[in-house]
Amino acid sequence: MVKVQPIQCQPPTTSMGKITFYEERNFQGRSYDCMSDCPDMSSYMSRCNSCRVESGCFMVYERNNFMGQQFFLRRGEYPDMQRMMSMGMMFDNIRSCRMIPQHRGSFRMRIYERENFEGQMMELMDDCESIQDRYRMSDCQSCNVMDGHWLMYEQPHFRGRMMYMRPGEYRSFREMSGGMGAGGMRFMSMRRISDMCN
Repeated sequence: MVKVQPIQCQPPTTSMGKITFYEERNFQGRSYDCMSDCPDMSSYMSRCNSCRVESGCFMVYERNNFMGQQFFLRRGEYPDMQRMMSMGMMFDNIRSCRMIPQHRGSFRMRIYERENFEGQMMELMDDCESIQDRYRMSDCQSCNVMDGHWLMYEQPHFRGRMMYMRPGEYRSFREMSGGMGAGGMRFMSMRRISDMCN
């Protein structure tokens, strides 16, 4: 299992994204500009009811230190939490966020039917709407992301709860999903994060 350590907010560099969080709906109230990972937004604002992604892509999390449910935000305006929830976000407050770096190269990931890279293995280089339909795999419990950044979804056709995967080894989705309040979460579709962040 890859343990994600909290990352302190870093100064912006080139090719970085920018997201602005607002305490009130419709971009009102106190705001916080973020151009990097932020493990705890509570020191900047008490709540978030709207946000605007000016550039890049971000994952937002329902709890501090990139824990709990996650949701992917691309460039655009999100004037209230209800709109984000209607788009599939399954929580009503944002406590931390992670900027997704731009990736221009190839994408490659190996998915495994069981934990610890056991059972049936398939290698992906592009999006997969359903591992059941494409590979006849009924489950995916671990993966090795070799290249690129990916979104994993619990249901086919990129629906349901999601998880952001950076390059690295992920030995047990069951153990990882404990931090999401989603014991036994499994993933049935995968999507590359590439041109979505331009």
